[in-house]
Amino acid sequence: MIAAVIFLLIIIALLGAPLFSVLAAGALIASQALELSPDLLIIEMNRLAGSPNMIALPLFILAGVIMSAGGAAQRLVVFFRAALGWLPGGLAIVAIGACAFFTMFSGASGVTILALGGLLYPILKNEGYRDNFSLGLLTTSGSLGLLFPPSLAILVFGIVAGVSIENLFMAGIVPGLVLMLMLAIYSIFIGYKHDLSRTEFKLSLLISSARACIWDLLLPAAIIVGIFGGFVSIMEAAAVTASYVLLVETVIYRAISLRTQFFSLLTEASILFGSLLIILLIALGLTNLLIDAQIPMKMLAFLEQHIDSKLQFLFLLNLFLLIVGAMMDIFSAIVVVVPIILPIATRYGIDPIHLGVIFLANLEIGYSTPPVGINLFIASQRFQQPVIKLFKSTLPFLLLMFIWLMIITYTPELSLWWKP
Repeated sequence: MIAAVIFLLIIIALLGAPLFSVLAAGALIASQALELSPDLLIIEMNRLAGSPNMIALPLFILAGVIMSAGGAAQRLVVFFRAALGWLPGGLAIVAIGACAFFTMFSGASGVTILALGGLLYPILKNEGYRDNFSLGLLTTSGSLGLLFPPSLAILVFGIVAGVSIENLFMAGIVPGLVLMLMLAIYSIFIGYKHDLSRTEFKLSLLISSARACIWDLLLPAAIIVGIFGGFVSIMEAAAVTASYVLLVETVIYRAISLRTQFFSLLTEASILFGSLLIILLIALGLTNLLIDAQIPMKMLAFLEQHIDSKLQFLFLLNLFLLIVGAMMDIFSAIVVVVPIILPIATRYGIDPIHLGVIFLANLEIGYSTPPVGINLFIASQRFQQPVIKLFKSTLPFLLLMFIWLMIITYTPELSLWWKP
């Protein structure tokens, strides 16, 4: 009977039922099957809701919503084009830089594709970039900033795994830059191969565009210095970021009116946070039940019988996470899977911070892989192209990302470079 109900819940989820309702039903069924009190769900939900780090989530979400509405994307594109457009494949590098920068604060690749994709796609086509390259670049670049602070994915992973968010922020910087460098080199190769036109470098244009977006450019530097310099905590940095962005967009750029737009922006941020919070609360309640039932320990015992080394475990971990990333959205995957695999990975001697980078890197790739790759569906809607065409366009970029994944998986020093 329980197996039949679980199968029914999977079908309901695939048909589009809200994820939190499916997880809640699964948690209640699990508590009954394991003969555990469902009160554990409420206890875990209360613990998470009282977490100090939880305060940072709605504030960073609000900052991203305000930046998106205030025209930060357009200002950044102009600046990056003035700075990098003279390189072979320079416009593609502009797209990589602008998308990564914007995703750091928007917190979601979908927002980046919608905000920057429509702006950059016609520019790339007009400059002679082939359609498949342009579509693949913009589809995969939507999730490039997930490893850079103050990424919401890192915040959620830190909360769920109970590890230092500051350390996770530090760990993601080098792997994220390595991926951007690999994509930039590929773009330069394409630029040379097809002899694409470049933008003439003008110092005056660079200076004027930098002045136009100087307040946007100062924000990530201020966050990194503030957090890693020990001047502010994560929560304080989130509050300062939201206040700073609001001040910049309403007073300096005057792109947003507090009287007519602020309430709608606050509503949008609240809806985004609420949808994430309810999934977090219920999913962690479910995973707490699984941990109480010693499911991770049973999985570990099974793995120890069939896996002899850390390298084998890492290979299977990546394979598993790639499948998870292709089937679930990033936040659902974090709250459901992390509590189960964290103790197993620790047993094999994998640093939890390194595990976080591996986990997020896999899910970053999963954003652009079927059947549930959210980038594919958002890009399909934005560019009016079939999903299958977009997937074919992303294949060269996904290949580079797979190579990058292997590099950061088997070279933990890239993630733990800051450790003495």
